[in-house]
Amino acid sequence: MNIPQEICVYFFSLSALLVLYTMNNVPVLQHPQVIPVFGVAVMLLVFLAVRLAVRHRPPKDPLFYVYVEFSFTCVISLVMALEQEGYTSGFMGFYQKTGEPYIVTAYAIMMAYWDGIVHFLLYLFMVQRMANGTSCRGMGLFWAGSLLANMTVYVPGITIGKYAVSILPTYWLNFPFLFGALWGAVSLFNRPRELPIIPADRVAAEQRRSLLSRPLDLLLVLFLVTAMGFTIFRGIVVLDCPLDSCFTYIYQYEPYLKDPVGFPRFMMLLYLFYGLPLLALLAYGLWTPGCTWMLDCSMLLAGAIAQCQWCHTAASLHRRTPFTYRVPEGHRVSVVALNVLYGAGPLLLALRCVLRPAFFLKAVPQGQANHEKKND
Repeated sequence: MNIPQEICVYFFSLSALLVLYTMNNVPVLQHPQVIPVFGVAVMLLVFLAVRLAVRHRPPKDPLFYVYVEFSFTCVISLVMALEQEGYTSGFMGFYQKTGEPYIVTAYAIMMAYWDGIVHFLLYLFMVQRMANGTSCRGMGLFWAGSLLANMTVYVPGITIGKYAVSILPTYWLNFPFLFGALWGAVSLFNRPRELPIIPADRVAAEQRRSLLSRPLDLLLVLFLVTAMGFTIFRGIVVLDCPLDSCFTYIYQYEPYLKDPVGFPRFMMLLYLFYGLPLLALLAYGLWTPGCTWMLDCSMLLAGAIAQCQWCHTAASLHRRTPFTYRVPEGHRVSVVALNVLYGAGPLLLALRCVLRPAFFLKAVPQGQANHEKKND
């Protein structure tokens, strides 16, 4: 009987519960110097166990091992979030004291929920598609953008916030996830795209249409331009701009931006220096026909902003955030709506690129069916 690989990965990942329970009940494994060594040893054992399990049908894609390894840690992330919220106990009490003290922050809890649920489901779907020989390039780029944004905010954010003085050796265990996401993104970008072959006349007709005759694209461009303005505004707000509008916003609308944990400040700077150029690039791609890279960049940015906005918005409302830094009751609806729209826009753009890619394709010979595939 052949058990689907995604089911095997799911049950295999649950063994993380046994590892956590063991560490929580064996004092020698709770020492700050021992935790990272034990963590690396466990991940090596996971890799060896997976290699042994798939020796008869070894996967062709090396990212398979990354997905399985990281799915194992997703269970750890979810347990961490649930324990911090008081829903479970007896698994990670030691980790807050001798591992990573900053996991008590609202941002870290929301990040753990995203990793334990969204990333975990993505890993299972991608493993399932690999087993069926189906491309998961688009889904992989969404994952890479999400995890890369996750780690790019979390790892440096720790060093500039109030927990910088509490960094222990376990902090360095975050770097494999940062490098894994970066390697995954580069690897996926270098692979050939699978694009539908659309008749040349249809592609030409779509690309002759001006932006004004494409109302959905026009709305998306307007969103991107507005998002660029909002990105610049929040960027200068966290840089302590003395303008009255900045002062009013940070104290009356989003005081979470000045939370001393450091994560929201670093996220806004990340948006300003990296998100802003990407938003401008995507607006250009909606204006100019034949930008095939839009299919990749839109997925990467959608994953990155969705992850960041979930963590930022949920953390700004969470009880673990001090009351003075939470979104005030009177402006909660407007601030949450603004942040949700900021995160939803790139998702809608990525969906538009996937469902109606003709505007972004190069012309192909006339008469070829839409359902055929080609490599670009």
